[in-house]
Formats: sequence, C-alpha cells, structure tokens
Amino acid sequence: MKKSLLALAALGAFAGVAHAQSSVTLYGIIDEGFNINTNSGGKHLYNLSSGVMQGSRFGLRGTEDLGGGLKALFVLENGFDVNNGKLGQGGLMFGRQAYVGLSSQFGTVTLGRQYDSVVDYVGPLEAGDQWGGYIAAHPGDIDNFNNAYRTNNTVKYTSADYGGLKFGGTYSFGGVAGNFSSNQIWSLGAGYNNGPLVLGVGYLNARTPAAQGGLFNNGGQSPLPAANAAVSSPVYAGFASANTYQVIGAGGAYTFGAATVGLTYSNIRFANLGASYASPFKGQTATFNNAEVNFKYQLTPALLVGAAYDYTRGTEINGNSRAQYHQGAVGVDYFLSKRTDVYVIGVYQHATGETVNAAGAVVAATAGINGLSGSSNQNQLAARVGIRHKF
Repeated sequence: MKKSLLALAALGAFAGVAHAQSSVTLYGIIDEGFNINTNSGGKHLYNLSSGVMQGSRFGLRGTEDLGGGLKALFVLENGFDVNNGKLGQGGLMFGRQAYVGLSSQFGTVTLGRQYDSVVDYVGPLEAGDQWGGYIAAHPGDIDNFNNAYRTNNTVKYTSADYGGLKFGGTYSFGGVAGNFSSNQIWSLGAGYNNGPLVLGVGYLNARTPAAQGGLFNNGGQSPLPAANAAVSSPVYAGFASANTYQVIGAGGAYTFGAATVGLTYSNIRFANLGASYASPFKGQTATFNNAEVNFKYQLTPALLVGAAYDYTRGTEINGNSRAQYHQGAVGVDYFLSKRTDVYVIGVYQHATGETVNAAGAVVAATAGINGLSGSSNQNQLAARVGIRHKF
C-alpha cells in the first residue's frame, strides 16, 4: 500500500511538471549604417558601424508557469558587431544581459548582469533612447541614461504595475575579499506611465567605479585594462579616480496628438577624487548638471521626426572655468514595415571652458559626442544613415 501511495505521489509530481506552461523566445536586432565624424582626434572619419540606433543583439527569453501565480524567467542577451562578427561588451558571450529569477503578483526578483534603475526608469525619456541612438546621448553618456555601463553580480527587484506606477531597485555585490564596499553598486527608481503622461526618477551610486571590476570597467575585456583606462570620454575621463560615482536623474514626457515633448535632468557627482589613485585633486568632488529638452512628431504612421537640445555644465575646480557642453540632435525614422526601418541622425556638440584630462592636468574642454573618438577642438559633428531590422 505504501509503495502504491509513493508511486502515485511521484506520478502526480511528474504530471505537474509535464503540464507546466513554459516558453522560450529567440529575438534580436541588427543595426548597421554609414557614419561621418568631422573631428575624430583631428581628422575626418568615414566608416560603417553597428548598433547606433540600438545595439545589435540576439537573445533568448524564457518563462515557466510554476502555478499559483508564480513564474520562473530568464534572459540571455548577446551584443555583437555586424561588420566583423565580434562580440560586444568587451567580448562577453552575453554582455548585454544575463539573469534568472522569479515573478509573482508582488513583483519580480532577478539575479545576474542587469540594468540599473536610472536606465530603467529615466533612460527611456532621453532622445538617445528613442530616435537618436547613442550618438545623441548626453556627452559621454555621463549619467548612464543611455546604458553605457551595466552592473554585474546584481540582485534586482521590480514591482508589479499599480495603475501605471512601477518602482524597483538593484544591489550589486562588489566581490572584493575583505572590502565589502569596493565596487559596490546600488540604485533605486520609480516610473509612472498612464495615458499621455510618462514620468521617471532614478538614483545610482557606484563605489570605486573605475577600478577593475567596477561600473566603468566590467565589460569583460581580456586582459582587464588598468584602472581608469576604461573611461575614454574627454568629458569625464579626468574624474574617473573618484571613490564614488553618483547620479540623480528625473524626466517626463507628455503626448498630445501626434507630438511628444520631453524633459530630463541629471546631477552627476564624482566624489572624493583620487581616493584610490594618484590625482592632483585628491579629496575634491566634481559635479555636473545636465538638462535636455526633446521633441518628436509622428508625421504619418510610418514616419517619425525628432529634435533635441542638451546642456551640460561641469564643476569649477581650483578656480578654473567650468566646462560646458551644448549639443543639438535631429533625426528622421521611416518604417518600411513593423520590423524594418531606415533612419538619419545628425548630432553637433560645442564645448567651452576647462576640464581635467585623464593625466590630471587642467586643459581646455573639447567636444566628445558619446561613443565616438573625442574631438581635437571645441566642435564635433556626427551624421549617420542606417537601417535596423528586428526579429
């Protein structure tokens, strides 16, 4: 009798597994185009590049219904370069995202390599995340709105949707033996999306961001670059020695008819400069403020146009004039189908004032459009014609 009961229980367990609803989806984006950069280290540059409007990728996304409203889920997402087939994100197999977790009516908890709360809740409101691509992101993507940096070893919570309101946070373990706070990253955020109004706020805090394995230096390069070497943007390469990188961001958008107007603001702090590495500004804090206004108009169901202006104001250090960056962007996006579109983007940036370079010297600020080699002077113009296909 006992054997019969055990057999029945085992059969019931296997039956439950067999009837669990599960699915796995293969998806991806291929983005390729022709670029013009009027000042790449002092020279004109004409080239093809991959993943400007959106990063070229393929991924696997899966869910399994565990019953009682509980689901298991995972995402493995790879980035790659269309031109040469190389892996993106420093050669990581799944460098864009890689996580597993559980979801229920109370929200979702995931573990792995993921996006922070500033990226999730405020990033979608900037022009670069909509129609401008990474070249229309804020100078050097200084506030990470455009997701230049991802977080490893991360526990993430995302709430359920409460009438358009969602909130969440992340915590990334530094993984440094004997130093709990080294490389530690955490973030909080919330968003509201209901009808024509979209709002988002976010906070990001990263310790020793340019150390090996820190936020600026966790892309999987092999061998790992030296500390600070991962920051190439002339806008803030000189402040990478900070003990703490902090971003406070907020944004909103309102749609009326075919038009949408958006605003974003961010405050960025590089605190305790030179705490980990040699710096003539040891102990000081560099602060940047950034504001963007953007506009897009759906001329037809297939044709979108957009424009944006962004202003970045840097900190004054030791009596030197503040670096300032003025940036304008325009874009046109035409959808040939639901999955294929062609687009044109133009970005111009002008820099003034003084900043600090990677060697710690005070220098004249130079233009640095995100994702491109820095300009040799105050101005830089980039243009792109591209095609994007989603599958």
